[in-house]
Amino acid sequence: MTETQGSSPSRRSLIGWGGAGLALGAAAAGGAVAMTRTGDDVDPAAADAGAAVGFHGSVQAGIATPVQDRLHFAAFDVTTTDRAEFVQLLKDWTEAARRMTAGKAVGEGAYGGLAEAPPDDTGEALGLKPSRLTLTVGFGPSLFKKLGLADRRPDALVDLPTFAGDALDAARSNGDLCVQACADDPQVAVHAIRNLARIGMGKVVIRWSQLGFGKTSSTTPDAQTPRNLMGFKDGTRNIAGTETDRLKKFVWVGEKDVNENSAWMVGGSYLVARRIRMHIETWDRTSLQEQEDIFGRDKGEGAPVGKAKERDEPFLKAMKPDAHVRLAHPDSNHGATILRRGYSFTDGTDGLGRLEAGLFFLAYQRDVREGFIRVQRNLASDALNEYIQHVGSAVFAVPPGVRDKDDWWGRTLFSKEA
Repeated sequence: MTETQGSSPSRRSLIGWGGAGLALGAAAAGGAVAMTRTGDDVDPAAADAGAAVGFHGSVQAGIATPVQDRLHFAAFDVTTTDRAEFVQLLKDWTEAARRMTAGKAVGEGAYGGLAEAPPDDTGEALGLKPSRLTLTVGFGPSLFKKLGLADRRPDALVDLPTFAGDALDAARSNGDLCVQACADDPQVAVHAIRNLARIGMGKVVIRWSQLGFGKTSSTTPDAQTPRNLMGFKDGTRNIAGTETDRLKKFVWVGEKDVNENSAWMVGGSYLVARRIRMHIETWDRTSLQEQEDIFGRDKGEGAPVGKAKERDEPFLKAMKPDAHVRLAHPDSNHGATILRRGYSFTDGTDGLGRLEAGLFFLAYQRDVREGFIRVQRNLASDALNEYIQHVGSAVFAVPPGVRDKDDWWGRTLFSKEA
């Protein structure tokens, strides 16, 4: 229970205004919150744009959840080496996330509190609906060394190798920690990252971030397949949030995938994030026939070569040997399958009149070595590589979900410190 102004001092004033241990309200999302979690035991249908997504569950929301329209992704550097301090941050973040995903303000809110102190909430989401906001947290490889947890780093959380054509910018790569905020309202997503960064001041700092729009894949099987900035349908054969068998096989970490030190990852997943710049101007001067040959699908319907409908089973040998669909297909990669959750981005121009635009690729998988790495290596001869370049990269271990009001992000990893 929080104190009202004019009675006893607020908890915030009692612990000081220095940012350490920011007091957060204890109210959690109640039963009135519309549930749209998938991959668990909840209604798989996407909610109305203004509804809330249930925060609690055995897996984190924002993975198999119906894909929202907007993204704000942030990677953080952890500036503390004190494990107890970091655990408290995760608890504070979890409580803030419970409130924000339910459409509530952080802590004591954006106004009405102690006039001499900054408000707990920045206020730009006041009056806005939850907009299906989901917040998903992941831990980077560097975090384990920084906090003295190297023995608990999962074997599957590997450092990505250098791939053909990579031109990675260190300022847009890696990170100790990440938060993926997805929502149908961009202001709601930005508000969430902004407030988590504010709560983390002195313990974490944003290393890089990316805004995204126009989802490039869908986890809802009956939804229209979205298009990327090259104008082609993307994610036609993506894993659906209702396909529990495929999610179990390709996305969620199981007990057979871990050892004693990495058992904390059961129910989690691994995330690869890649910032892929598209050479838009060159692509726009390429003939339609060549564009379709490069992808292996027609641009209108999205049907594979020689087929009539988008979802027809592709005949890979009918495509050119370097066609993107042919090289990325599970049949060309020993069955490797990933759950894609990418977004388009445009970040102005590069100073030479060319759009700084492309795909912010997000892929979840049960094992990075058997998923993204296998597929990306096979794409070394992809004809599409002439028109794209990977300029940012990161990999994260995404822990299992927050099960109830007493649970918090990362508890399974940091249970000893708790």
